[in-house]
Amino acid sequence: MFYEETDKGIIIRLRLTPNAAATGVKGLFFDEKGIASLKVSVVSPPEKGRANKELIRWLAKTLGTAKSEIEFISGETSHYKKLLIKNGGADVRRQIEEWSREYDSANN
Repeated sequence: MFYEETDKGIIIRLRLTPNAAATGVKGLFFDEKGIASLKVSVVSPPEKGRANKELIRWLAKTLGTAKSEIEFISGETSHYKKLLIKNGGADVRRQIEEWSREYDSANN
């Protein structure tokens, strides 16, 4: 699973691909230890934080939460990122669970 619920909110693991043709979820990525990350592509380049800014804007819009509710835990300069979504309301949970069902079933 690419996310976990904590008392602070929902933590999601992402593998970000910048310079893509379109922004969106592309599936799941499993590292050599079998840990899952949600594959997300953004159109912006990884220069001067542009890709990260686009990721936050896209996530906030897609999850129906404020950009200020999403913060980096780790990976600001890496393809592999951990983000905390502080407001884990019903809309946020519903979208994350939908991604989980869609992409977990595609990999099984």
